Amino acid sequence: MTSRRRLVSLFVVPQLLSIVLLFSSFADSYVTARYLHDRLSAVGHGSFLTTDEFWFNQILDHFSPTDHRRFGQRYYQYFDDFQLPDGPIFLKICGEATCPGISNDYLSVLAKKFGAGIVSLEHRYYGKSSPFKSLTTENLKYLSSKQALFDLAAFRQFYQDTLNSKHNRTDSTNPWFVFGVSYSGALSAWFHLKFPHLTCGSLASSAVVQAVYNFTEFDEQIGVSAGVECKATLQEITELVEEHLTSNGKALKALFGASELEIDGDFLYFLADAAVTAFQYGNPDKLCLPIIEAKKAGDDLVLAYAKYVKDYYIGSVGVSVQTYNQNHLKETALSEDSGDRLWWFQVCTEVAYFQVAPSNDSIRSSKLDTRYHLDLCENVFGRGIYPDVDATNLYYGGKKIAGSKIIFTNGSQDPWRHASKQLSSPEMPSYLISCHNCGHGTDLRGCPQSPLSPEGDAQNCSSPDAVHKVRQQIIESIDLWLSECQNDERAFI
Repeated sequence: MTSRRRLVSLFVVPQLLSIVLLFSSFADSYVTARYLHDRLSAVGHGSFLTTDEFWFNQILDHFSPTDHRRFGQRYYQYFDDFQLPDGPIFLKICGEATCPGISNDYLSVLAKKFGAGIVSLEHRYYGKSSPFKSLTTENLKYLSSKQALFDLAAFRQFYQDTLNSKHNRTDSTNPWFVFGVSYSGALSAWFHLKFPHLTCGSLASSAVVQAVYNFTEFDEQIGVSAGVECKATLQEITELVEEHLTSNGKALKALFGASELEIDGDFLYFLADAAVTAFQYGNPDKLCLPIIEAKKAGDDLVLAYAKYVKDYYIGSVGVSVQTYNQNHLKETALSEDSGDRLWWFQVCTEVAYFQVAPSNDSIRSSKLDTRYHLDLCENVFGRGIYPDVDATNLYYGGKKIAGSKIIFTNGSQDPWRHASKQLSSPEMPSYLISCHNCGHGTDLRGCPQSPLSPEGDAQNCSSPDAVHKVRQQIIESIDLWLSECQNDERAFI
């Protein structure tokens, strides 16, 4: 069944049609490491299995018995490899960004192997799936991981009913398996934790299941991933930048093409993220080789780093400087850039992940402390906005998540792995893919992770065998859990 053979037609909520049309021409863009956004599928105009849009009439507030408002939620489907009528359904969760389609990563290989159809639901509020035209703090109160999980549950039930209707079946259930990377990887784990009867298992790739208030391990991992020589050079650059920022900050910001960042903390975060991205997404040599060469040649290190930032981070990766501008984050009008504000709301209310500088031996500026983050939350969203990290970890379990049939994977160079579950158990295996350029979502994206390699090709990983080994273990778990799921269904029937 091809993606052109649509299973169902849905109607967008009439009052929200204008919102849908508003977004009809928006393209996805890359977002920075500090936001953890899962937008890499669109970097470099990567290929998609499909970009054909469908719509689901979603409940706005799953926790209110009296609020009956709904909104249009976008989704995609790809059934070229589906084995009719009872093949598995792979639910690919979209994360904290516009979801422009189903990207052609390693999941497409898994779909072929298992004869699976793929469906993918855009996260509420992001992309075209916004319930409101105005993203005021009050209107953002329905943006949470808990609401998102119930979105997935409602969608899964709807879609299964649609399949049954199409194939003239009653009370039949296809085996479902859930996939996600990064924040959506956490959603994948949490979905199977909270709704185990709706899925056979989940793959939680680079899944940040532990909400972290002061995330000092993030910077510490960058130091490890960089190596001694590159780390020392980056630290020297940070010292020089702080000196120049004090003596002539305006000229320094102009040098990096970041004059709009009036708040020094925003500028320093921008520079820190520029380095993080190289390690997080499998391109460490893009950063380390030129600055080490500049150091050895006695060249101006600030100029060398500015060249890297402008040529690679802004030029090749496509990061927009305004992403770091708090004035931009305060904008409430719905636009193609609203994802920045949306994710910060989740950061400032649920998960924090405050990437503060460690007290000793840090790479990023010591000015990037807890106070900077708290001030940002208050400045952007108003007083009383605070990340309730303890409540989030209490609700989901953090690294001590008490689930089963969840696969955790992480790349050795990825700083986010320290917010993931890295201890393995029989019911929840955890695999670390170790190589020089193994970063965020390596198991599904290959190397580098940005730009996306078609079908998650691992040939450019410094150790392809390390990736292949973990992928084989993933296949074995999926095969086992799908079989158990199908046997349970037959026994029930």
